[in-house]
Amino acid sequence: MPYAFAPSRSRPTNRVKHQAVCNDCGIPANLPFRPTNGKPVYCNSCFKNRRRAPAAGGKANSHRSFVQNRKTANEVPPVDGATPSDNVPVVDDHPTSGTPFAEFSLKSATKTAISRMNISMTTPIQEKAIPHLLEGRDLIGQARTGSGKTLAYAVPMIEKCDPEIRAVQALVLTPTRELAIQVAGVVGALVSAQKICVTQLYGGRSLRPEYKALKSRPQIVIGTPGRTLDHLKQGTLELGSLRFLALDEADEMLDRGFAPDVQAIIGQTPRPRQTALMSATMPDWVARTAAKHLSQPVKVEVDAGMTSPSTVAHRVYTIEKNEKMGALRTLLDQRDGAPVIVFGKTKHGVKKLARQLDSMGYPALALQGDLSQRAREKVMTTFRSGTADILVATNVAARGLDFEDIGQVINFDLPDSEQSFTHRVGRTGRMGRLGESVTLITSEEERKWHEIERGLGRRFSRQPWPATR
Repeated sequence: MPYAFAPSRSRPTNRVKHQAVCNDCGIPANLPFRPTNGKPVYCNSCFKNRRRAPAAGGKANSHRSFVQNRKTANEVPPVDGATPSDNVPVVDDHPTSGTPFAEFSLKSATKTAISRMNISMTTPIQEKAIPHLLEGRDLIGQARTGSGKTLAYAVPMIEKCDPEIRAVQALVLTPTRELAIQVAGVVGALVSAQKICVTQLYGGRSLRPEYKALKSRPQIVIGTPGRTLDHLKQGTLELGSLRFLALDEADEMLDRGFAPDVQAIIGQTPRPRQTALMSATMPDWVARTAAKHLSQPVKVEVDAGMTSPSTVAHRVYTIEKNEKMGALRTLLDQRDGAPVIVFGKTKHGVKKLARQLDSMGYPALALQGDLSQRAREKVMTTFRSGTADILVATNVAARGLDFEDIGQVINFDLPDSEQSFTHRVGRTGRMGRLGESVTLITSEEERKWHEIERGLGRRFSRQPWPATR
């Protein structure tokens, strides 16, 4: 008989607990007993739903409809005292067409951790990148979103860390707080059986926990550029022992917004060191900029020319500006229960749109940069749990974040570049699942849309939005 448990809502206590994840919905919890290998565990909601499962042809309970395609059950160690839900490594089920991880020369503890994450075979980017990184080569890795790039650099990075040395040996820089939390969850799961400490540095929260964490002299630091540079300036972070540097979403990290901070951080790292750059899009100027910081890098590309996964269907409509809200409501009324991400252009616009949808009875959440860190984490947790299935967001949600089973991405406002379009669309159709991208274009956005198509080297068929459907 499978186990049932209640999702954890508080930090772990000092009592002995065993961490597990609901086999259906992926909600983490602490158990007072050790689960039996191979025997599934379920949260109370999913357990009750399974007991009263509908007859064939019946409509499934809405809680399970959000998560019916989830297959992994990850065990996650807490990172920096965060709640378990903050540290779930969202690792998609990858096609078993690569090299078995068991064939790589890895620490037994690393292999065990990978196995506990229900991963046995590499994805194409992992298969090509990991051997070069294990050899100590610098690397530029490009692969579409959802391809497993985090694990591609995280596994070799952990192999480079010595648990006996209490100093920062690896640094991962990410453009957003949410991505830093997500990457820390994956890395935390990989080091769960090793004496390697992982610390997160990002803004929007008190510095005190970070001061305390850095005093413990962690081996791995994962952070955003601004907060990481703050600690370097204050002398609370020291990178003299750094062996491995990774830039996740490297094209944005080296763009004008982040470049000065990133350059300043790299300037305080020792040479030689090993450096890995990973991104779904890698314009030529990124490679030229990166050349200053890498030593004879090997470049690995997987599906690099794809503007979106082949499993994503595109619908593009020309529309009058005053019809956009009605069109959005029509699209949301047609959703089949899978989560939807609606992308807006500005923070204010996203807040306003989410409020409008909520007032109309649509379960919408807003994710944008003006939210406090606590509020942003609450939005992420609520959306991932399926409590609300519509996320209205700026491009903060377009980069690197893994959301399970996103059925549709709606470009309510056009992005500012073809790279942003690629990253937005990449939130759906991940790892072989079907997805759909809908883009609404007003007359004022025609020029921008043509620029995006030219940048992508692709023309999309479009049609006028019907006044009635």
